[in-house]
Amino acid sequence: MIPRWRPWAAVDRHCRIIWALLMRELSTRYGRDNLGFLWIVAEPLLFAGSVAIMWSAIRTPYENGIPIVPFVITGYLPLILVRQTVNYSVAAVRVNASLLYHRQLTPLHMFISRFLMEFIGVSAAFVIIVIFLNIVGLMGVPRDLNLVLGGWCLLAWIAFGMALIMGALAEVFDFIERIVQIVTYIYIPFSGSFIMAATVSPGFRKVLLFLPFIHCSEMLRAGYFGEFIVTFYDPMYAAIWATGFTLLGLFLVQFVRDRVEVE
Repeated sequence: MIPRWRPWAAVDRHCRIIWALLMRELSTRYGRDNLGFLWIVAEPLLFAGSVAIMWSAIRTPYENGIPIVPFVITGYLPLILVRQTVNYSVAAVRVNASLLYHRQLTPLHMFISRFLMEFIGVSAAFVIIVIFLNIVGLMGVPRDLNLVLGGWCLLAWIAFGMALIMGALAEVFDFIERIVQIVTYIYIPFSGSFIMAATVSPGFRKVLLFLPFIHCSEMLRAGYFGEFIVTFYDPMYAAIWATGFTLLGLFLVQFVRDRVEVE
């Protein structure tokens, strides 16, 4: 008798593998002492809080027509999401190579678990810092929460695709690990974190809007500040780029296991 294929059993198995890897990653990176797992949220909180305080001290009260603190928070935390997701993907397989002895575990599981760790941590930090700043009167509530969530999730999707590409290439080509930090630094001025499309010249804006990250940042700020600012974005354009990055990343990940096992 031919056994029936049960898709939900396969989904459950993959979820269990990813959950186990996620717990292992948390324990390995942050340990169990002091704050332990709370560092996954505390780390981006400290980074974003420090940058917001510094900008408040050295810049004017408003940036591009937006109060300086909300402008920094809605720009810097998305930046952290992308940079940490990509940077931590480079060694995702290498540090867990011994686990590939288990045939059910794949490099894709490792990339997904690292992505989820960064996504959960930075997302929680974003929610916490926005709630706190609302309480102390430095930020208001989002004008369109769906638009904020859409921009955030689209950016996370793009970051996941980039992480797959860079992580897989780093296992095949050693030099990728050395340049990924440079790539993520170059990303900063083109991320839309500290500029807005409406504030640049029309000619440069056309060039800027070729980049998918800009659309996500513009969506997030449009959802947060509403009619108080002018924004330019196309969710479908960003989704097409995210799909392309993901498909290319999934293709490259197929070659990772053999590369690791040979070494």
